[in-house]
Amino acid sequence: MDKATPTPESPPVSPPQQVALHQDDAADDDENVKQLKECSTLYLSLQDCLIKSNRNWKSCQMEVQALKACNERRKK
Repeated sequence: MDKATPTPESPPVSPPQQVALHQDDAADDDENVKQLKECSTLYLSLQDCLIKSNRNWKSCQMEVQALKACNERRKK
């Protein structure tokens, strides 16, 4: 019985790395979040909530209200 010689498999070819189209936008977002100072944590938790809830603002009202209150305190 002849055993078939396994052919060496070529390594998988990875797709070319894509550069973010709006890389500057991401840097701008970072700067905007830094400007929020003490409210930045609340802003980021709102963003997390929106991602987890598929952009459902109604389910993130606790985070929205906390960010609103923080912003109002900053303005005083």
